Amino acid sequence: MIRDELLKNIRKVEPYVPGEQPQKKAVKLNTNENPYPPSPEVRKAFDALDTDAFRLYPDPTAGELVKALAGNFHVGEDQIFVGVGSDDVLSLCFLTFFNSDRPILFPDITYSFYKVWADLYRIPYERPKLNDDFRMIKEDYYRENGGIIFPNPNAPTAIYEELDFIEDILSHNRSSIVIVDEAYVDFAGRSALELIDRYDNLIVTQTFSKSRSMAGMRIGYAVSNPGLIRCLNDVKYSFNSYTMSKAALACGAAAVKDREYFEQNIRKIIETREWAAGELRKLGFVMTESRANFLFVRHPKYDAGRLFSELREEKIYVRHWADERIGQYLRITVGTKEEMRILIDFMKRNTAMS
Repeated sequence: MIRDELLKNIRKVEPYVPGEQPQKKAVKLNTNENPYPPSPEVRKAFDALDTDAFRLYPDPTAGELVKALAGNFHVGEDQIFVGVGSDDVLSLCFLTFFNSDRPILFPDITYSFYKVWADLYRIPYERPKLNDDFRMIKEDYYRENGGIIFPNPNAPTAIYEELDFIEDILSHNRSSIVIVDEAYVDFAGRSALELIDRYDNLIVTQTFSKSRSMAGMRIGYAVSNPGLIRCLNDVKYSFNSYTMSKAALACGAAAVKDREYFEQNIRKIIETREWAAGELRKLGFVMTESRANFLFVRHPKYDAGRLFSELREEKIYVRHWADERIGQYLRITVGTKEEMRILIDFMKRNTAMS
């Protein structure tokens, strides 16, 4: 028990709740990981690591990985910032760029870590509501603000907005930093990276956890103009210079260079996503148009909380939130074809009895 006089000076926030990580064999469709292994080049890079060098700190500039990413996106190395997963990168962005007295803006239904960081760093915020189709209303972001952040595609709704929508928000907010969180963009369409040179207020973040099958390595990055990237590095160096391990740097660079495997992996997931969506629709499920590596679904005659529990009893893990607007939806990660068949077979047996 913490005494009251100590509690008054302790920072308290409502933490982010991560997806469950079952320790026994299960059909794991709850945390949007990639169901396939990383590129074979990652294994080669890992096996080639000089473990004697582990006694030394890693390169604080993350030069090997930064160079690989800059080459991949055809930008300068001074336009890349890397961190320990995109959560680390985004957290540093909140700390670095959202410092005015005006509220930052992000959707009411979105990645729930945004609210956690805003509370943690004492950043005022407002959450414009998505419309009834779970889409952002761009005019809601024309108001005065201290910054804007949103995922594209959004999570957990899986909805993707085209570049003209993003450009409209950027053009109406030239005095604010706009962060586009593209954790799932490789399954969707064009990236806002195309707008980097036209808008000096744009930061795009991406991750290795989804399309590159490296959630366990914790690699994320931001791309922007050199001035904003310099600001991010200044904050990073102020409290931890050595954020990326030697293994993550080497394996991450190897993954970026294997473009063929990357594209092949994405195609498989999109094909499985579209097949699974079709099968679920045959069973009466309705869903948003997914442009991510997951489906956001509900059944008009079946309670989502009950279905979530019954799936879990069969060791099939999906994600469910007890939220007023999305409480009847399940978020289902796209797994392998075999995993999705197991899920759909369960749905056939159980929803037929509703």
